[in-house]
Amino acid sequence: MDWFHGAVLGLIQGLTEFLPVSSSAHLRVFSALLGWDDPGAAFTAVTQLGTETAVLIYFRRDIAAIVRTWALSLFRPALRSEPDARMGWFVIIGTLPIGILGKLFQDSIETHLRDLRIVGTTLIVFGLVLAFADRTRAVRHARPITDLTLPHAGAFGFAQALALIPGVSRSGGTISAGLLLGYSREAAARYSFLLAIPAVLASGALELFKIGEGPAPAWGPTVLATAIAFVVGYAAIAWFLKYISHHSFVPFVVYRVLLGILIIGLVAGGVLAPDAGSIK
Repeated sequence: MDWFHGAVLGLIQGLTEFLPVSSSAHLRVFSALLGWDDPGAAFTAVTQLGTETAVLIYFRRDIAAIVRTWALSLFRPALRSEPDARMGWFVIIGTLPIGILGKLFQDSIETHLRDLRIVGTTLIVFGLVLAFADRTRAVRHARPITDLTLPHAGAFGFAQALALIPGVSRSGGTISAGLLLGYSREAAARYSFLLAIPAVLASGALELFKIGEGPAPAWGPTVLATAIAFVVGYAAIAWFLKYISHHSFVPFVVYRVLLGILIIGLVAGGVLAPDAGSIK
């Protein structure tokens, strides 16, 4: 991977990380379409540190309040019923599924699940799930994030774990779960962003050791991609939260389905191999 490839992939990562379209799928697919090597799971995880830094800065006041209140509640029982203290526990509980499943299926995540046929299929299937979830939410009273419960936090967590499969989308999966549970678009999106913080930071930190070794991309282009992902990701968060407060997810669903059909069609027609661009 050269500097230009890193810059383009960093832009793609920043644009797609917070939208329900799957950033890992886009990195995988666009690399294949452009004839580049698959950047791999390590590159994806490290560049997500850039977009997750954008989350930390954008939600810095919320995060500071949650961490402070949660920590104090460990020693002050009276604070344990506070929304911020409860949110701290909900984020911890919701993170467990992706941590456990990510470890158990690490080899498959980094190899077999990056097959373009799987990517195309998950883009379509989970796009339709998002459409159904959004339509279901529209006919019910939307819950605020303060209504979050422990079982619901666990459900969000398992939905996030599905994003280990390229094409599902971390935000798309968790937002769909939130909508199906009756939460508002804004509440589902905000919790989705908060829930991703521990998993993404831990994954990125672990994958840092693989950069520059073997088939993984070199440090320079990876750092550039991460920096670009941070800047673009910050703007994407602000735009997305404003957009969903007044609009549905239909455009994202249509885009996912069309992209999925295109990928499957190109593979079926022999234009792309299922493992096109895969790191050998």
